[in-house]
Amino acid sequence: MKESKFINIKGKLMALSSPKVMGIVNLTADSFYDGGKIKSDQDLLTKVEGMMRDGVDILDIGAYSSRPGATDIPMREEWDAAVSGIDLILDRFPEAIISIDTFRATVAKGALEHGACIVNDISGGSLDQGMFDVIESTNVPYIMMHMRGNPQTMANLTDYDHLVSDIIDYFNEKVAALRKRGVKDIIIDPGFGFAKTKEQNFELLDKLELLNMVGVPMLCGVSRKSMISKELDVSPDEALNGTTALNMACLMKGASMLRVHDVKEAKETIQLFEAMTKSKK
Repeated sequence: MKESKFINIKGKLMALSSPKVMGIVNLTADSFYDGGKIKSDQDLLTKVEGMMRDGVDILDIGAYSSRPGATDIPMREEWDAAVSGIDLILDRFPEAIISIDTFRATVAKGALEHGACIVNDISGGSLDQGMFDVIESTNVPYIMMHMRGNPQTMANLTDYDHLVSDIIDYFNEKVAALRKRGVKDIIIDPGFGFAKTKEQNFELLDKLELLNMVGVPMLCGVSRKSMISKELDVSPDEALNGTTALNMACLMKGASMLRVHDVKEAKETIQLFEAMTKSKK
């Protein structure tokens, strides 16, 4: 059994010994699955209310689509959408724990000032050299994903010497850099679908337990992604069953957090996973 881990959320410890669910809240019109579904303040509040009712642990607010080939948008546009969304959510649900999904340091800083308490960075600090400065100065939990290039170029950057060992080296280097800055709470995300082919995604999943050697908690985000829809020849709308299957695989390989569109199903998957693992004690 892996060692229990905690992250500090505004002075309170969140135990990751029991896996947590991060619910995806896209404020963009360009996301691969649910982009454009939130058209009004009421749409946003209704979505969040449903996730809170289903037991979400963290809300991941994103205002920049990071799907492969996504259109780049100005920083100010992302900032305005993210901050207004966070303000609206916390006014109605002050107990909500919010993560800001951004690779831009300015957006991260603004979101934190408006009540977000986690930064989720798809680039691990690679796309904005100021990100590590923000994390060091605020010392909030930092989720860093593995990717290459940016959302516009990553689909062409899939050549690896050794896929899994390259990813481990990437994380070891970045974790060491953050530790030197005094950052305490670091979570890694292997980046399924980011600068990886379908075959590489499944190779990574098969060997996912090796990433536990990095020594920090791991988040996995496979929800309705193309590795599922392409393999099963279904649309993202039809990929919930595949998502549940791969979420269980991630848990069995050591994931401490699942980033999902469908909170209820993910919570049930975790409940069944914990019932199974308890039987081994």
